[in-house]
Amino acid sequence: MRVVHGSKTYLAESADDDVRPVATIGNFDGVHLGHRVLLDRLIERAGELEAPALVYTFDPPPRKVLQPETCPPRVHTLAENLRLLEAAGVDIVVVEAFSREFGSHPPEWFASEILGRLDPQAMVVGYDFRYGRGRRGNIDTLREHRPGLPVEAVEARELGDGTTVSSSRIREAVASGDMVRAASLLGRPFHLVGVVEQGDQRGRLLGFPTANLTRTSELLPAPGVYAVRTGDDRPAVVNIGIRPTFDTRRMTIEAHLLDFSGDLYGTELSLHFIARLRGEVRFGGPDALKAQIAQDITAAREIL
Repeated sequence: MRVVHGSKTYLAESADDDVRPVATIGNFDGVHLGHRVLLDRLIERAGELEAPALVYTFDPPPRKVLQPETCPPRVHTLAENLRLLEAAGVDIVVVEAFSREFGSHPPEWFASEILGRLDPQAMVVGYDFRYGRGRRGNIDTLREHRPGLPVEAVEARELGDGTTVSSSRIREAVASGDMVRAASLLGRPFHLVGVVEQGDQRGRLLGFPTANLTRTSELLPAPGVYAVRTGDDRPAVVNIGIRPTFDTRRMTIEAHLLDFSGDLYGTELSLHFIARLRGEVRFGGPDALKAQIAQDITAAREIL
C-alpha cells in the first residue's frame, strides 16, 4: 500500500498516473466492521473501474485540533490504522496534516481544492459523511459541488441487536473492559501494541515473570486482569493498572506469557484482548496475590 503525506504531494506524485482513483474520506479509526463495509464497496467499485482504491484521512484527527478538551482517545494509533487499511486491500492512503487553518475552509473549498488534487473518478462515502468548516458539507452538497462526480453512499453496519457499529461504541466497550462487546463491533479482538521494557521484576519475584509494555495506545481497557493472545498466538494473562498491593501509582501493562521463557526486552509485542477475568484488587500481601494469579492463569487457560 502506498502512503502519501498530503494531498499536494499526492497531486505532484500522481501527475503522470494514467488511471484516476476511486476515493473515500474519513478517519477510519479502528477500521471496524462499519468501516469494512465501506472499504469493501470502495475496493469493489475500484475493481469495476480498474482503478486504485484511495483513502483520504487526517492526522491528527480534526477533533483533537478543534476540540481537544472533548476529543476521545484513538482506538488505534495511525500506524495501526494504516496497517489495517492495507490488510483490507486499500491501494493508496493520503494522510493530510490537519490544522485549525485547514479546518477553517468551507465545504465548497474542500470539494474544489482537495478533490481537485485527488481527482477521483468516483467516490464511495459513509451514510454520515461530513466535510468542511463546521461539518456543514454532506453527501447532497458534495453532489452539488462536484456535479460530474459519481458519489455512492454506504449504509451503516448494524449488529444483530440493532446497534450501529461506531468507533465511539468501541471506545465505550474497551473502556469498560467489555472485550467481547468490543470484538463484536471491531470484527476481531481489540489489540494494542507496545515495546517490552525493563520493569521492577516484581512478577519474576512472585514466580510469574511479566513483560512490561510501553504505552503507545491512547485507548486502554479498564484496569483489571485479562485473558489475551499475542500477535503470534501465544496465550497470556495481562494486568492493566497501578498494582495497588504494592502502593504504586503508575499505570502499567504487564503480560505474563503462558508456557514461555525467553528474553523479550526491546521487542514489539501485540496483545489481543479476549476477555476480562476480574477487576483490579488490593491484596493483603504477596502470598494472597500469588494465589490469585494462579487462579487467573487457570481461568485464562479455560478461555484461551
